[in-house]
Amino acid sequence: MSKNKPKDTGKKTTVGGQALIEGVMMKGVSVGAMAVRQKDGGIYTEEWELKEKKWYNKAPVIRGCFNFVQTLKEGYTCMNKSAEISGIGEDNDGEEPSKLDKWLDAHVSEKGAEAIAGVISFVMIVALMAVFLFVPSWLFGLIEGAAGSGISPWKSAFEGVLKLILFVVYMAIIAQMKMMKRVYEYHGAEHKTIACYEAGKELTVDNIKPMCRFHPRCGTSFIIITLLVSILVYSIVPINPGEWWGIENKALAALLRVLLKLPLLPVVVGLSYELIRLAGRYSNPVTKFFSAPGLWMQRLTTREPDASQIECAIAAVTPCLPKDGEDDNW
Repeated sequence: MSKNKPKDTGKKTTVGGQALIEGVMMKGVSVGAMAVRQKDGGIYTEEWELKEKKWYNKAPVIRGCFNFVQTLKEGYTCMNKSAEISGIGEDNDGEEPSKLDKWLDAHVSEKGAEAIAGVISFVMIVALMAVFLFVPSWLFGLIEGAAGSGISPWKSAFEGVLKLILFVVYMAIIAQMKMMKRVYEYHGAEHKTIACYEAGKELTVDNIKPMCRFHPRCGTSFIIITLLVSILVYSIVPINPGEWWGIENKALAALLRVLLKLPLLPVVVGLSYELIRLAGRYSNPVTKFFSAPGLWMQRLTTREPDASQIECAIAAVTPCLPKDGEDDNW
């Protein structure tokens, strides 16, 4: 099998996962599991029962938002746990703790510190998303002011393309971080292990290593599809909503356009989720076409794993494989 092109093996499973810090998290039909490489070389594993899906986790389009939020929450929890288990940053590279760290240790409980870390992470994500949504619209306003209103019909396309460029640049930058390189190697191990399972082969290091590290159901592909879908959906938003209230300030007009887009965000996510499901279920010229950009991006977000990383992926996926009577077909 080519390492650069996913092969259609016929089997399409719902089993999937996420790379962690020095580990992998997997989810099956009824069981979730994570496996993390510890500092002593051993593999820590943990399993949990998955909650039964509600109607809103199954209804087309609607399920996209709910499942996306749930995936983010589970991924964030497992990522934090994997950092603790693996011992990453435990010694702080011999550096003296900051004044803030000392104050938190002295005055805040462990749960309180976790809560503060969660709030800070949430604020950072919101701030990043705000910049991501605001900057393209604001920048177009400046260009439009210089070039004239004749380019207005291209506003949605410009914003969408700029978002894609910002995302690619951002991913390329963080891909150079030492820790992220390791995470991306585990990401490759996760994909290869799923590919091996879908190929009907025994889950061994030797069988998994030659598999393709790109997969159409990857979260990277989902983000790319979401950005492309947003170009179409947001095209119905008024190009210059500031004119309604006589707003001439480009920044305020851009902010107003962003606020008008927010109610459509669930629609964008819902439609993108359905497309990623189609890409995971079918292999034809249409699905290959809209899967191609995401698969290309996975060249940045995945790397070839070593044997120890594949062992973690095997340990994570094994408890998640379907039990007697369970159907994991996509």
